[in-house]
Amino acid sequence: MSTETQKVPVMIYTEATPNPATLKFVLNRPLFPNDYYEFENINDTENAPLAKALFEIDGVIGVFISNNFVTISKNEDWMWVELMPSIKEFLKNYLGDEQPVFTEDFKKTNRKATNEIGADDSDVEVKIKGVLEQYVKPAVEMDGGAISFVSFEEGVLTLALQGSCSGCPSSTVTLKDGIENLMKRMVPQVQSVVAMND
Repeated sequence: MSTETQKVPVMIYTEATPNPATLKFVLNRPLFPNDYYEFENINDTENAPLAKALFEIDGVIGVFISNNFVTISKNEDWMWVELMPSIKEFLKNYLGDEQPVFTEDFKKTNRKATNEIGADDSDVEVKIKGVLEQYVKPAVEMDGGAISFVSFEEGVLTLALQGSCSGCPSSTVTLKDGIENLMKRMVPQVQSVVAMND
């Protein structure tokens, strides 16, 4: 009997997102459990070799890594039918060779946008973050993105949109019709929801 552990093959499937410029690549292994990070260009990829290598594929202009998926944003000059096979092949080889997603030195930049509850958060902010985590986050992750709390001032809740949500044509509708209505119902102090201007 062999003592060698047998490698589990890397399985990947793609999911369309509401944003036609992004595609979600779902894997059968964890990449960044219970967390996410958005890379907007190759200069952001220090100590993130997977993201750096993805940016080196022609047509890739954004990389969002979370749980067990990568959401890729493409240049409008490319079609998914051209890009998807090479990205899938790359991910299979890279992860099949057990190369790192991040190095030990990887540090997330201090994000102003976070759903983590802080010591200085008001009761309303704690409630808002709870609603985001429980009701909004699972739905948004299914679409290959993330929405995080930025601020709450004078009834206005500001959120950061990342991954497939960033630049998505339907994100305004999602924000206003979906999230704003939910927040007004569950946290009456919220009067409107807006996206953070990048």
